[in-house]
Amino acid sequence: MEIRAAGWEPLAVGGLTLGSDPVAYALSAASLADPPVINAFTVRKATKAHGTQRRIEGCFVADSPVVVVEDVITSGASALDAVAAVKAEGGTVLGVIALLDREEGGADAIRDAGLDLRILVRLSELGL
Repeated sequence: MEIRAAGWEPLAVGGLTLGSDPVAYALSAASLADPPVINAFTVRKATKAHGTQRRIEGCFVADSPVVVVEDVITSGASALDAVAAVKAEGGTVLGVIALLDREEGGADAIRDAGLDLRILVRLSELGL
């Protein structure tokens, strides 16, 4: 798992809904077979006026180390929005993992924000 290869020890993974949700929950499920278990959370695009009225839902605890996950990076805005939400709620972001970098400047934006970024596949590697 890339998280462990990076040396990160998060209590949870998550990102901006909807694209990051399957990534976060799949990572969490995979960790069950190879502990330590990593929980998952979802960052809403905006706080709802009903329900829990929280921007972050799921297994997120303030003051805990987390990794923000992203399905596809284009501009980097979604990942940076999730990072800002986690920090606003008192979380510590260890880094960002993306499945695919479209190589349109988003990776640079994330790194320029001082974040460690791990990318599994770059668009140029797909030979499309």
